[in-house]
Amino acid sequence: MRITRVWGAALLMLALAASPAAADSSPSASPSENGDAPTEAGTSFRTAAEFEQGQTATASASTGDYLYWSFPADAGQRPTVKATVKLPEAAESASTWQLDVYDGLRRRQACQYGAQTRTADAGAASVELSCTLRTVRAWSEQWSDDPLPGTYYVRLTTTRLATGDLGLPVGVEVRAESKDIGGAAAVDGSLAKPLVPGIAVTSERDDEDSSAEAVLSSLEPDDGWASGWWSDRWVWTALGAVLAALAGIGGYSLTRGSGRPTRVPPPGA
Repeated sequence: MRITRVWGAALLMLALAASPAAADSSPSASPSENGDAPTEAGTSFRTAAEFEQGQTATASASTGDYLYWSFPADAGQRPTVKATVKLPEAAESASTWQLDVYDGLRRRQACQYGAQTRTADAGAASVELSCTLRTVRAWSEQWSDDPLPGTYYVRLTTTRLATGDLGLPVGVEVRAESKDIGGAAAVDGSLAKPLVPGIAVTSERDDEDSSAEAVLSSLEPDDGWASGWWSDRWVWTALGAVLAALAGIGGYSLTRGSGRPTRVPPPGA
């Protein structure tokens, strides 16, 4: 009876601890409205159009243009960027399009999977591209190119285009979404500040107690930037310690028996 109660309590705690972990593995919430999404793209990193994850940014451009957008990504997220290019009907030859993603240090990030480069045949109505990045880490070594929390830049352009098709009008849609990986990607450490434009200038002026302010990126995750130290792996660590203690108690209860062996006569017999 005692063993049944012990294991019943252990299973109850396992169920309670699994609920936050399951939440961490679900896709991140997306805004229900697209009213604030940009309708134009930037032409450089400095003029990149900002949009939130879950929004669809649109732009009208010309073939041959370099188009830039930016969005925030936090530790524990695995961003996926998708782009759809509506090609001009007047295109007479094939064109190759490429989607690149850069982190806050403007380092080009490799795609885990996705069609980052695609060639559209002449007469094609549209071409779709995607890039799924590695999980954003709260901290990494200086020599590493791991993705870090902060602003991420999206660049879309053509890498191969016939001269006669240069300058034709195109329509573009870009969207970014993330899957929350949770404690499976947690590391011991965190950045002092997220890698967003202007953060270093602001930190320096704060130290000097100046009233001047730097122009920061206006976007950040809905619940703010993560501190980097908390993750659901702390829950699983505590749960493992509790289960180990319960297993020790249960093992002791099973092996100690009912007391004095039956074949040993009582004292004074």
